[in-house]
Amino acid sequence: MIVAVVLAAGASTRMGSPKALLPVEGVPFIERIVRALERTGVDRTLAVLGYNADAMREAVAYLGVDTVVNPDYARGQLSSLQTAIRALEGEPVEAILVHLVDHPFIEGALVDRLIERFRAERKLIVVPRFAGRRGHPVLFSSKLFPEFLAASLETGAKPVVRGHPGETLELETDEEGVLIDIDTPEEYRKHVRSQ
Repeated sequence: MIVAVVLAAGASTRMGSPKALLPVEGVPFIERIVRALERTGVDRTLAVLGYNADAMREAVAYLGVDTVVNPDYARGQLSSLQTAIRALEGEPVEAILVHLVDHPFIEGALVDRLIERFRAERKLIVVPRFAGRRGHPVLFSSKLFPEFLAASLETGAKPVVRGHPGETLELETDEEGVLIDIDTPEEYRKHVRSQ
């Protein structure tokens, strides 16, 4: 089973309002992401919430995705990833596809290519790369779960991600959206011109 994990727990302090609910192409970021994932080989989608979790859960209830709350969301993205992994304990998960809610330009075809290459090559990490730079979403084998759970919240997930260069597959893509990270009102205006 491949589980998509959408990290949407942050307080969006630089944006000034919840990034998950910002409109792009007429729908909130999180809805665009979830709808794209619905058309892929992902078996389940799990959204990790944190800041203002009750209101956020209510706001995304119509999407029909599973949610879990990270009470330590202020400690960074790794804490949300750990929350998701713990929530999946005991389930037959072969990999998770981790996607950030502030990267709304996700394409289902790319997700399917990531899954296809993971199953064909059995690398621990499959990451898209555009113009020489790594982006999101990133697919992680469940074999990495113990390392993520043991990782320090102070250093984050990077030591785990960078610790397996021989077991990482970089998938070249022409989808610039893998790099588009919208954290500020300026970035929002730049990338969401139609709003």
